[in-house]
Amino acid sequence: MSKGREAVLKRAFVAPDPGRLRLRTAARAVLGTGLAVAAAVLAGLPLPATILGGLAALLALFTVADPTVHRQAVTTALLPAVGFPVLALATALHGRPLIRDAAFLAVVFCGVYARRWGARGQALGIFGFMMFFATQFLHAVPAQLPQLYAAEALALAACGLVRFGLWCVERRTPPPAVPAPPAARGLARPTTRQAFQNTFACALALGVGQMVSDERWYWAVGTAWWIFVNTASRGETLVRGFRRVVGTVAGIGVGLVVAVPLHGAPLPTIALVAVCVFGIFYTAAPSYSWMMFFVTVMAGLLYGLLGVLHPGLLALRLEQTLVGAAGAALAVALVLPVTTHAATDAWVQRALLAVRECTAVSARRLAGDEAADPAPHVAELELLLARVRTSLAPLLHPLSPLRTRGDRAREVLVHLDDCARQARGLAEVAADPDASHDARLTAACQRVETALHALVATGETPDAATAPDAAPHHHPGAERALAHLHDLEAALASLATPLRSGRRGVFAEA
Repeated sequence: MSKGREAVLKRAFVAPDPGRLRLRTAARAVLGTGLAVAAAVLAGLPLPATILGGLAALLALFTVADPTVHRQAVTTALLPAVGFPVLALATALHGRPLIRDAAFLAVVFCGVYARRWGARGQALGIFGFMMFFATQFLHAVPAQLPQLYAAEALALAACGLVRFGLWCVERRTPPPAVPAPPAARGLARPTTRQAFQNTFACALALGVGQMVSDERWYWAVGTAWWIFVNTASRGETLVRGFRRVVGTVAGIGVGLVVAVPLHGAPLPTIALVAVCVFGIFYTAAPSYSWMMFFVTVMAGLLYGLLGVLHPGLLALRLEQTLVGAAGAALAVALVLPVTTHAATDAWVQRALLAVRECTAVSARRLAGDEAADPAPHVAELELLLARVRTSLAPLLHPLSPLRTRGDRAREVLVHLDDCARQARGLAEVAADPDASHDARLTAACQRVETALHALVATGETPDAATAPDAAPHHHPGAERALAHLHDLEAALASLATPLRSGRRGVFAEA
């Protein structure tokens, strides 16, 4: 096996896990989902309702990501306000295909549009979409609605008990913040643009998916929907679609070997579903392909429980996945497209602004302003750098044909990481109460400010400042701060070269 392939296989399982957060949330997901399923079984609910309950618990644990525990609890409590009406709508339209399809696309649009209200809007939108999707998966009809309601209510209660009572991971480790998307109006607003793109993609997937199979068409719609979650540009969406196909193919291969021979045997199937739930949560952050692998295996196991699994069904899932991924690719190419170049340049500019803020606040703290605190700006910079890496992923992908742009992207990442490292070091020095003001720091900060202003404003190489350094005080804190400023200035000068290499921007077409 090549080193590249081996790295891909290991990435999800050797990726950093500070505080074992992924491990704990994955284990908690198994506990919460298992408790939800057990509650449904003890209540005497039939298998379809029990499956819906397990899915509702999994979604509640997976999608609710508000910044505080209180807001997470409120969002979890609001999930039935979306789930119950959507279940009622989907079951009522079960025998009316045209109206059902139109309603499904309306749910898609509203679910994506709701992301403008942050983490809560995203969670509610995903939950609403998946309740409509699950109704198609289970072929639910209005007579089953009371059972589905009961299963969902029990599941969310069980999920809440585990998440906010028995094992509240977030009390000690709050979820990472997400940088707000660039401000815009009208169709340029990311949530509005994606609502139209995703609806178009799902409409294509729905139409073509029904031609492929009038029973399992919803797989194509689900593929198109999920590809657009947490993406911001054409390149990000295409890479996510590719990774989904890779994970699905691998999951189908395992499903043929594991799920099909089980024939829905309850105990081993339930045990393997628990493993899949753990895998979904543990691998979601570092590897979308691995997450989709576990999702696909779990879907096969659930179809085995329902008694309809066979090799042809798994092959059909692959076909529908390809249809959904193709619909997403056409949507980002034809409907209000945002290029990787445009999205990445915006995130790079925001990262540079965060460096400037961090440096300026650190300088004020070194000058004696005790109210100046660079720590929030350092945290913001880390989030923005993570977003830059995500945005650059299409150019850094091994299959990307844009080698020149990929090389520039790697160079930019190296220098941005260096800038962040020096900004962090400067902030640490500034937090030292013994670090005193040194006149040389004023000149060094001015040079850094000039370099940053040139990069943010024009993308051109800044002129080096010629003002002489003032007499040194030889204070250890000041010396360390001065070293960080000099290194930051050098990193910015190096960063100017790749940022200047394209007239339209660093990642423009070569």
